[in-house]
Amino acid sequence: MMKRRPQRWRGETATVRIARVALSGLLCTTALVALPQRAAAFELFGFKFFERENEEDADIADPLHYKVTVEVAGGDSDLNDKISDASALVADEDRPVSGSLGLLTKARGDRKRLVAALYEAARYDGVVDILIAGKSIDTLPPDAEFGAGPVPVTISVEPGQTFVLGDVQLKGDAAGLSPAEFGLTPGGDAGSTRILRAESEVVRRLKAEGRPLAKVTGREVIADHRTGTVDVSVAVAAGPVAGYGPTNVSGTESMDSSFTGYMAGLEPGRQYSPAEMDEARERLTGLGVFNSVAVMEADALDGNGNIPINVTVTERKLRYYGVGATYSNTEGIGLEGYWGHRNLFGHAEKLRVEGSISGIGSNEFTALNYNAGIMFEKPGVIGPASKFFTSLKTVFEHPDAYDRLSVEGSAGLAYQLSKTQSVSAELDVEFARITDAFVEDHDYLIVSTPLQYAFDNRDNKLNPTKGFRAVGYVEPAYDMLNSVAFVKLKGEGSAYMALDSSGKVVIAGRALFGSIVGASVEEVPANRRFYAGGGGSVRGYAYQGIGPRKDDEPTGGLSVAEGSVELRYAINDTFGIVPFVDAGTVSLDSTPDFSDVKVGAGIGIRYMTPFGPLRVDAAVPLNPDSHDPSFGIYAGIGQSF
Repeated sequence: MMKRRPQRWRGETATVRIARVALSGLLCTTALVALPQRAAAFELFGFKFFERENEEDADIADPLHYKVTVEVAGGDSDLNDKISDASALVADEDRPVSGSLGLLTKARGDRKRLVAALYEAARYDGVVDILIAGKSIDTLPPDAEFGAGPVPVTISVEPGQTFVLGDVQLKGDAAGLSPAEFGLTPGGDAGSTRILRAESEVVRRLKAEGRPLAKVTGREVIADHRTGTVDVSVAVAAGPVAGYGPTNVSGTESMDSSFTGYMAGLEPGRQYSPAEMDEARERLTGLGVFNSVAVMEADALDGNGNIPINVTVTERKLRYYGVGATYSNTEGIGLEGYWGHRNLFGHAEKLRVEGSISGIGSNEFTALNYNAGIMFEKPGVIGPASKFFTSLKTVFEHPDAYDRLSVEGSAGLAYQLSKTQSVSAELDVEFARITDAFVEDHDYLIVSTPLQYAFDNRDNKLNPTKGFRAVGYVEPAYDMLNSVAFVKLKGEGSAYMALDSSGKVVIAGRALFGSIVGASVEEVPANRRFYAGGGGSVRGYAYQGIGPRKDDEPTGGLSVAEGSVELRYAINDTFGIVPFVDAGTVSLDSTPDFSDVKVGAGIGIRYMTPFGPLRVDAAVPLNPDSHDPSFGIYAGIGQSF
């Protein structure tokens, strides 16, 4: 028998997620024996912990430290930054070299990088000199000795003039193409990367015609120091139109190599397409089995006039596990753990078992939240673009709106229609016992068929700067114990637009609408109604804090409308700030009446990492009720939407 717990006091505080720690690695079956040992050094976001002084120097013979100064004539700060970013001497300044010879070797190799950086900036008459202990590396003998460190190193750059494009010609099989289509126009950017990028775009254009052997056969770049212009001539050979030959796979260990080729989806005989090659690479990477994936054309056609495809992979560890912890000043302590297998039967089948407990210390023992589940996925069931998935989950939870004990099983199929479009359908069966503002210990047996369509052409899933995403969701459901049928409808969209050419300033917007038709709010199980408020909704308000209430408890509603606007500004490559405004409303009717729209506003900080931005947002409710908190702080990985 479930008992309704006392309403938690929120007062003037807000839920603050303090910490979340996850550990993952290779699962071992060997017993572990606790032995005393010193703490190992580790690094987190550039900060090193438990590291003994000079520990990194232990593997370097005759370690010699140095100190670098970068001097760019003319005071061009942007060019100074480019030189510093390109320099291995600057990047490795905290790590010593192996003696005087190591420093001299590093400096000579660094000059090539710095000259290349000047060429990237269209500075073709620039001069780079590197001085060690005041002497140019051009005059130092190979056996020069610099004494004890840190040795002063000066990178001296005379950048010269900025060149622009002069005469530009495309020759050979690319003669019919206009250089302007690829960003090569007289007076335009003459940087080396711009020229090489244009060459790649020309070759890709020809490959898109089904010509896998298209390549650059000649390049002439002449810099005229008198006029400050660069004349460019590029010759390209298109090669014949061809279809795909056999897909040859190498590097597999536990993964079935023939299944890997099948999942690449490059059907022999179908006309070659570089876009399909990209999709094959992304599809194989998305299996989660491989550390790296390379999909390349062979150097020549086979005897049938087709191009063989070579797929080279390296595999990840088969098993992984993790543990985590959270702390909230109102929700208490949470603990979680999971174990997974990435390739159960050799065809990239995924198995994951997980469980969690939360609410520790927040209330009496009966208020703890328990979750456990097992999930299984099998790709390629009806073609490379398909995936079968199934799960079994049990939940015992106590959010503010209800108490729920449920067991839920589902099975479905997802299909990738194209690079930007996907659909999914599943059968879901849930038994739930729920106590909410309307009922106590009420049983439901819900059978539903969730259907979803998604369009997503964002340039980056975790930190988009352009494109949009739209999701449409329809879930017909029937409660077999109470003979109630209803349909849940939901549509959500988000759009992104950079306000500058570098993508450092991005405006992002999100809108969500949802409706439940066919039943009253009392007949719909509480966990399937709509709620608003919290980190993924209207920030500044509590989770489930927006909407109708009965006896001061949230009831949820039959409709919801939400919207958000963010201005994402990247201060540099590491940090960004994001002012935002959110709004939302929940109604008892199947269409929102917008009579009580709640608005929250705030500002967030973003810390950029290789796996996406780390997000911390602080928000306040602009039109709060008496039960609403005075502020909210939210953290996560990736942008808020």
